[in-house]
Amino acid sequence: MEYQISHENELVLNTVRAFMEEELLPHEEEVDRLGEVPEDLGRQIEARAKEVGLFAANLPEDVGGGGLNYSAMALVEREYGKTSHALHSWIARPTEILLACDDAQREEYLAPCVSGEKRELFALTEPEAGSDVMGMKSTARKDGDDWILNGSKHFISGPCMPDFAIVFAATGVDETPRGPRKRVTAFLVDVGLPGFDIQEGNKCVSYRGYKTYQLAFDDVRIGPDKMLGVEGRGLELAGKWLGMGRIWVGATCCGKAERLLEMATDWAASRKQFGKPIGQFQATGFRLADMTMGLRAADLMVTDAVQRADAGALRDEDAAMVKVFCSEMLNRVADDTVQIFGGMGLMEELPVQRLWRDSRLERIWDGTSEIQRHIITRSILRPLGA
Repeated sequence: MEYQISHENELVLNTVRAFMEEELLPHEEEVDRLGEVPEDLGRQIEARAKEVGLFAANLPEDVGGGGLNYSAMALVEREYGKTSHALHSWIARPTEILLACDDAQREEYLAPCVSGEKRELFALTEPEAGSDVMGMKSTARKDGDDWILNGSKHFISGPCMPDFAIVFAATGVDETPRGPRKRVTAFLVDVGLPGFDIQEGNKCVSYRGYKTYQLAFDDVRIGPDKMLGVEGRGLELAGKWLGMGRIWVGATCCGKAERLLEMATDWAASRKQFGKPIGQFQATGFRLADMTMGLRAADLMVTDAVQRADAGALRDEDAAMVKVFCSEMLNRVADDTVQIFGGMGLMEELPVQRLWRDSRLERIWDGTSEIQRHIITRSILRPLGA
């Protein structure tokens, strides 16, 4: 979907495509087979990304980032979606929540992430809470000027072992019109602190090589200078990042769907049964038509959301609509592509089965489809008092 792209964004897109062809796509099969990105390959991707200006491209220029606006980042993320998250995650896009750092924290955490000296994890999800953020059991209690952190996190993803984690914990309870509500606060917690244990977690069949981590905190003492933002405002910070994160998931889904659709179309035009290309059979041709319409609609939804974000008018439900629609569109495209390929669609010799597996995760992470529908439903009913 490339109509009405500015000259500047066209240059960015060409840079990303060339980078993908040279640095990412040639390694897909190896990474999927090994179940990991070799350290030297990851560092090579990281170094080359810095050379061409893609590293930390999402952050403002005044903090050392590439300064790409939302419309440019949507094109970038869409293109990245055509390959494995395990590979393109080495091209760091530090979480924008780090922009909430104060001056000292910017020097210690934000600047090193922009330069690539440090890597962070966004640690929100817990084993027993999952999508129920307010059900989190991690706590931080005051001890003099310090905080004592206890609890655990899981499914915290990243390309490699981080240097620190942005950890969310309950620091108290507030009374609200809707009843008691946990006061959630964000902290910057360095790996290696006494009581902080971090290990690689479960291995996922989607995006093999993209790691998940399990974090455990046992009376971890952190200073007052490690609080990110204001006490009790952690979920507001998280919400700002999660909203755009869901838009980027939508964009990557569109990119992956485009790649799958191209494969399905080529196969339908060349594979013959009963003396003619299978695409001429209505059962296959209509699948291609539906896939094309779904992708067009998803692209338009991403474009609309990006325009809302540029105008400062993006709402939670806007991001939720993009996330659920694009991820479910991708899953239909992936499944239809396998069906069009028939048995060959499930053979390891072809990339279709890998893209099919990778596509399944999109309906789960960054908020499941059920959570997105809950957000949308709430936005419909709350103004009516329901």
